[in-house]
Amino acid sequence: MEASPTSLKRLKFGKLKVVRRRLLQRYEHQPFISCLAGFYSCRWRRYQRERTEPGKCCCNMRECMFFPLLVAAFCFSLVFLYTWGEGKNDYNGFDWYNYGNLGFWFLWSLVILIVAAVLFAYTSLLLVLAMCLLAEGQQLYLHWSHKIGTFLVLGFTISSLFALSILWRDHRKTVRLSFQVTAPYLHIGAIAIMVLLSWPVALHAIRADKKVIQVVIVGPYLAILLFLFLIPLGMYSPCIREKGTLGPKPALIGHRGAPMLAPENTEMSFLKTIEHGGDGLETDVTISYDGVPFLMHDDTLRRTTNIHEVYPNETGKAASLFSWDSLQKLNAGTWFLKNKPFLGMGSLSKADQNQAMNQSIYTLSGFLRLADSHNKLVIFDLYRPPERHPYRNLWIRKILDVILKESKIKRHLVLWLHNSVRSFVQSVAPGFQHTMGRKAPIEDLLKHNIVKLNLVYTEMSSEDIRS
Repeated sequence: MEASPTSLKRLKFGKLKVVRRRLLQRYEHQPFISCLAGFYSCRWRRYQRERTEPGKCCCNMRECMFFPLLVAAFCFSLVFLYTWGEGKNDYNGFDWYNYGNLGFWFLWSLVILIVAAVLFAYTSLLLVLAMCLLAEGQQLYLHWSHKIGTFLVLGFTISSLFALSILWRDHRKTVRLSFQVTAPYLHIGAIAIMVLLSWPVALHAIRADKKVIQVVIVGPYLAILLFLFLIPLGMYSPCIREKGTLGPKPALIGHRGAPMLAPENTEMSFLKTIEHGGDGLETDVTISYDGVPFLMHDDTLRRTTNIHEVYPNETGKAASLFSWDSLQKLNAGTWFLKNKPFLGMGSLSKADQNQAMNQSIYTLSGFLRLADSHNKLVIFDLYRPPERHPYRNLWIRKILDVILKESKIKRHLVLWLHNSVRSFVQSVAPGFQHTMGRKAPIEDLLKHNIVKLNLVYTEMSSEDIRS
């Protein structure tokens, strides 16, 4: 019995529908893979991509050799971001270093932090794309532009880490302490990454047709995972102490006042320190050409005043070579609102902005009276005037006159740090709390009547900090 023409048409139409359905399943439902391959390989079209056959390598030999470089770039960018993020206490010192070499102030520390974050995000994205492509059974092919980017990331991060190891060589003692403090967060992050990697690793191992390849894939993964689960047994946090063993709370002293809230070394800055409960005030003292001790950290007035507007031809002149009348004409606050010298500065209220704009250079006498009225400790660095200054050989006597006769601050509030004339100061001004800026044997400290130490934290061991 022959089939009717109608039946043949229905049969052919049915076969066409099946074929079309299979084609749609094969070619139309891959927008996710198209995006992955497009961003990773710049292969947006379907015919440009290749699937990984079961048991075959996920990429050719050249890609296999380059992939470890991508992983290395990710690791180095992570280390660089972590190192720079943990070095935030020294951002201001880094910006100071560049200011001394370049001659103008800029937040280079913020620029490097942004660059470090961008490089880490870039290499992380490439690795995520690669893992997703492997999970979808696609062969890896990193586009040449990304390969160049990977080499640039490697070169920049390695050279930056090398430069930081030289610039911050005195900070190596704090590296171990930093790892101890952040270890729990790093550990949780590593566990999360391993969990995310479990699916593509398992899928790739199942597709392998040889036991050796499966062991090579799964073995290192399980070894790392076991290491991460056992490492808490060896962790120690310096923040955990037995009850009753915690030392006394250290004194909180405002370095040049509160320089993130107000212009440094100004009356407003010291008032902000007092307002926030500081135990003491720190500053820098130099002497004007006519013998008035005033507060200034820099050798010149270029960074913290508007000297370029008032005395445009004397911006490079030493601060101590100006008379006090000339110094009084300068504004010591507008630069703070304009340059924002610290990373992470909060926004100031309108009242604080107006107050900052009207700050002038502060005298040592005014500083001491303010501290005495609020019963705050004072400590200061003293800068000897340059050659041909009329008070070059009388500067210590002039400063002592201001402390003892003019301001009449209570002597026990003065932490005397300057070391060269300590014996003379002890004879004419008994009652000062003599302080040393470096470590020394107990015998030397007792010999010079030293009662306090003022140390950079990088010079202190974890045992020193704990005690």
